Amino acid sequence: METIRVLLVDDFWMIRDETRRILEQCPDLAVVGEAEDGQQALQLAERLQPDVMLLDIRLPKVGGIEVVKQLKQLSPGTKALILSAFDDDDYILALMDAGALGYLLKTARAAELIDAVRRVHRGEPVLHAAIAAKVARLWTRHRTVTDRELSGPLSPREREVIQLAAKGLRNKAIAEKLNISNRTVEGHFNSIFNKLGASSRLEAVLYVISHNIVNLDEEGDST
Repeated sequence: METIRVLLVDDFWMIRDETRRILEQCPDLAVVGEAEDGQQALQLAERLQPDVMLLDIRLPKVGGIEVVKQLKQLSPGTKALILSAFDDDDYILALMDAGALGYLLKTARAAELIDAVRRVHRGEPVLHAAIAAKVARLWTRHRTVTDRELSGPLSPREREVIQLAAKGLRNKAIAEKLNISNRTVEGHFNSIFNKLGASSRLEAVLYVISHNIVNLDEEGDST
């Protein structure tokens, strides 16, 4: 069994202790270090090269957004998962731009936290439907992609593909779910990008959510 190595970053020791207790109930999760500020987090990340960094946004010395930005140079294999009490609009957009793969609130249940760490380690974005909808509204205000008109309607299969992508599935998982090949999935994404005028998977996902082209509550969940 592969062990996922996690670095905890929070300025409150009680939060770190409780998070460690939750994660270490699982044999595939191991907390390899703890940091109480952003500077220490970057130093430990460079030395330990963890699989996942679980961090708050508001940190002493170096803020969480800057930590995520610098993480790509110091420990490129480390995925960033935010665990915070804050869901301010500016934080969400900045963290997306910085490269964080997940965003959880500290009210998340233990099972949600464990699942999020595993999914982020696999490279899957962790966006609850409510957070994804909020991000899409923010994207509408900050990106021109949502102002573009479709060059053509999405086919039923393309809608299935982009809906599964919006739920966090990568190409291989989408292919298995729909019983098609990876190459076919890639072809569907190329068509979707052309129709939406989008240049990335994220732009496409946010477009279809903000325009109600897909509904994340429909069947086809990633679990």
